[in-house]
Amino acid sequence: MNPDLIADARDGGLVLIVDDVPDNLAVLHDALDESGYTVLVATHGEAALQRAAQAQPDVILLDAVMPGLDGFEVARRLKADPVTAGIPIIFMTGLTETDAVVEAFAAGGADYVTKPLRPREVLARLATHLRSARDQRQARNALDAFGHATLVVRERDGRRLWQTALARRLMAEVFPEIPELLLPAEVSTWLVREGERRRAGGEATPLQITRGGRRLGFDLHPMPGDQGSEGEWLLVLRETSEAALTQALMQALPLTAREAEVLHWVIQGKTNRDIGEILGTSPRTVHKHLEHVFEKLGVETRTAAAALALGKLRRGGEGT
Repeated sequence: MNPDLIADARDGGLVLIVDDVPDNLAVLHDALDESGYTVLVATHGEAALQRAAQAQPDVILLDAVMPGLDGFEVARRLKADPVTAGIPIIFMTGLTETDAVVEAFAAGGADYVTKPLRPREVLARLATHLRSARDQRQARNALDAFGHATLVVRERDGRRLWQTALARRLMAEVFPEIPELLLPAEVSTWLVREGERRRAGGEATPLQITRGGRRLGFDLHPMPGDQGSEGEWLLVLRETSEAALTQALMQALPLTAREAEVLHWVIQGKTNRDIGEILGTSPRTVHKHLEHVFEKLGVETRTAAAALALGKLRRGGEGT
């Protein structure tokens, strides 16, 4: 599908309908089209997976019972793929037995409607989940824009429920052996321990993990309006390597790469001589760079420069 068309469809909402019965597709397509949605259709499970990955719709209306790949398996595969895991799935089913409903939610469904379908009910459910999906997408984009690599995780099984693009990249680079929707064992163990601590009224202790010369920090926060009672937590990742901190300083302050490097080592308490040896330059050159840093930041001392920089980084979401 044309990427420009997908982008334009976001105003009204892009919906993928998956059903092997043409009459059901026609009824829903007409109702959604009249309500301002852009509609994609798939008549079998494999096509649904392909179109969901390509177009990344806002919501998927998914028939539970189809020949070949049924809706439950389609949902499981969608939720196992990081590209489509965050898309809400509304099951459409004639099955009203408790076991079928339970299976729908276990497969990753966010809601369900029963057949015969009532278009007004479908539209109402759709609008609710569309708002939620957009809020989550905007939140992920905003977090990434400000340097916050963020995960929402489930405590009982160490599963990532959603993650920003920056968080996904960091986890893949630092823990390449870990499946994309799971947490490393040491993070899961820490999560359970610190989750209990938070529920008891204490403060969670951050986790630091070093792998291959890279260092990731994990901070535990309750979900908004929750204190971890549902077992879902917000994890904020911060890479605290020297390169990451230097890059963060350049993003937060009007510094050149060399000035940011010098300021980084000032924050670490190094002298001009130390910094010169680390960077392969003279203490006099380091002093010149510091003069430029002081002028740009409007400060007069090393301590003031370090304090200002640390304050900027904390407000911007990057660790030290």
